[in-house]
Amino acid sequence: MIRTRRGGAAVGLVGALLAGGLGTWATDTWPFDGRDRYCWGAWEEDSGPGILGDDGFEGDDGRGRASTGTPPTSRDARGECRLTVASSHTYSDGDKRRQDTTVTVKYGPAPEPAADRVTWLGGYLSGRAMPLPDGLPGVADGTRGLLVLPKRCDTRDGRPTAVTLDAKEAPDPDDPLPDSPQLGGSQAVAELLVAAANKGMEAAGCDGGKPLRVSGPVPTLPERAESFPRGPVCRIPGLDVEADLDKETAMRLNYQVGPVTDDLQSCSAEIGRSLRLGEREDQHLFDAVMVREPRIAALLDGAAGTKAPGKGWRGTGTFASDHRFVQAGCAGRPTSFLMLGTPTGATSEYFATFTNAVARRLGCAPVAPAADEEGSRR
Repeated sequence: MIRTRRGGAAVGLVGALLAGGLGTWATDTWPFDGRDRYCWGAWEEDSGPGILGDDGFEGDDGRGRASTGTPPTSRDARGECRLTVASSHTYSDGDKRRQDTTVTVKYGPAPEPAADRVTWLGGYLSGRAMPLPDGLPGVADGTRGLLVLPKRCDTRDGRPTAVTLDAKEAPDPDDPLPDSPQLGGSQAVAELLVAAANKGMEAAGCDGGKPLRVSGPVPTLPERAESFPRGPVCRIPGLDVEADLDKETAMRLNYQVGPVTDDLQSCSAEIGRSLRLGEREDQHLFDAVMVREPRIAALLDGAAGTKAPGKGWRGTGTFASDHRFVQAGCAGRPTSFLMLGTPTGATSEYFATFTNAVARRLGCAPVAPAADEEGSRR
C-alpha cells in the first residue's frame, strides 16, 4: 500500500504546508521536484485536468490533495488508487462550505459472475457517457469513465482487463442538494483514464511499448437533457413513458439522449427530485443501452448464456431483478442490448421497444417479440 512521501524532511515539509493551509500532499514523488504525482505516478500536479490543479479546489481554505493505492503487478494484475481532494470556504456570514472529492481508479478484469458483469458495464455506458476519441474502446462523462485494454492484457480465462474511474463528492450536511464532483469535464476524465491505463499496463507488464493517447476531443452529447417531454422519450417511437405516470410525476420526467452510433446507443430516464416532497436525489427509471464496439462488447462474452431471455425473443440473454440483457446478431455483428433498473410491466415494454427501434436503425431483424393489437408481447 502506497501512502505518502517517505523521509523525515519531506514529512516535515508536508506538515508545514498543511499547517499553513497552503500546499498539497501526494504520493509517488521522491525526491521532491516541485510537482506532486498521484495514482501510481500516472498523474502529475498541474498537468491539465482540472482536479490536479488549483481549479480542483472549490474552496480557498484548508486545501489538500492526497493519493493512496496499490498498483497492479505482473503477478497480480489488479490495482486501485484513490485521489482525495479537500477544501473549505467560509463566507462572510460565517457559513462554511466543504469539499470532499474522491476519485477512484481500478485496474483489473470485469467481474466474473455474469449478472454482476452486466450491471457493472451498464453503469458506465448509461447516462451521459460518450465514446472516447481516437478509436479507444471506452466511454467517459464528467465524473466516470471506462477503458478496455488491448487483448494482450486479457486474463488467462479470456476476460478483458479494463480501467475504470469513478468520482464522488461526500454529502455536505449543511447543503440540501448533493454536489457533483468537478474534475474538469469529460475530456479531463478521458485524459486521467488513459494516463492511469498506461501506468497500470506498464506495472502489469502488458504495455506493449507504445502508450495509449488522447489527441482528439471527447464527442459531445447529441442533445441536452430534456424536461417536460411531449411524445416519445429519447425520440424513440413508442417509448411513451409519460403516459404511464400520473400528471404530477410526469411533469418531473427527464430524459437524456446519449450517443447514437453504430457501436453505441443509450437512453436514460428519471424523475427529477422534489424539494417540496423532501427528495434529495432524482429517481432513476431506466437506462437502455446498445453496444457492439468489439472490445467493450467482449466484456460481456459468456454472460448471455445459451437460452433466449423470454418467449419470442431472438438471441440469448437473461431477465433479472435489476436488469434485462439480450445478445443477438444484427447486420452481421454480435450486438448487446441492456436495460438497467427494476423491471416492471412498463419497463419490460420499454426494453422491447428500445431494442427493436435500435435494431431497425441498424438494419437488422427485430430482436424482441412483436406486440399484438392490445400492446402485449407475443
